[in-house]
Amino acid sequence: MRNSFSLDGKVALITGGNGGIGRAIALGYKEMGATVIASGRNSQKNATMAQELGDGHAVISLDVRDEEAVNQAVTAIVEKYGSLDILVNNAGIARRINILDMDTDDWHAVIDTHLNGSFYCAKAAAKAMVNAGKGGKIINIGSMYSLLGPPNVVNYAAAKTGLLGLTRGLAVELAVHNIQVNALLPGWHKTDLNRALLDGPLGEEIRHKTPARRLGTTDDLAGAAIFLASAAADFVTGSSVVVDGGYSIMDRRWED
Repeated sequence: MRNSFSLDGKVALITGGNGGIGRAIALGYKEMGATVIASGRNSQKNATMAQELGDGHAVISLDVRDEEAVNQAVTAIVEKYGSLDILVNNAGIARRINILDMDTDDWHAVIDTHLNGSFYCAKAAAKAMVNAGKGGKIINIGSMYSLLGPPNVVNYAAAKTGLLGLTRGLAVELAVHNIQVNALLPGWHKTDLNRALLDGPLGEEIRHKTPARRLGTTDDLAGAAIFLASAAADFVTGSSVVVDGGYSIMDRRWED
């Protein structure tokens, strides 16, 4: 019987794949048989990730805010590996500032990375997938903050909410080409971006408001990302999969 979750023969690009959530997804895809290309802007993290992935895979330097660089990267991937079958839009940054103090640069830095960058990558990848005629998968990494109203990160919440609209619109337009587009909405998972916050009192408060009674790890997202990238999800498109241990459905603090 065919393994519906196998990624054998697939070529996957994971932006922001040199650490955190992207790294976990990249390594998960590798384990399931995919050829993985991770991208990032930090040369030291890129080098470390290249060692982890090993031969047959690659880590490339890419700024997703640069549309021309994105187009060139996708073209190079197709030329070298023969196709691009899976795109994970994961690259992101955070700037935690109250709206009264947020300047235009703080707004654009986050919007340009999360939302515009995902648009550039999705457009380039979709064109490559359509030209190949084999279908494909696009997975946008959103956030539970697509659903909630967080303090001091209105730029991040706006960008991640915009990704849901992008996901649904792409899913409708690309379905005729057998390209499925879905979103993963992580909850509180420890990453390089939030580790300092979660190692303090806030992390303990979040644990008490999470039915799973713990914070998430980046590995908690790998399984859902594998599912959405695989043939098992061929009839799943335009969906948002929340991976937050139940945090977004909890209505009160849960005492131990």
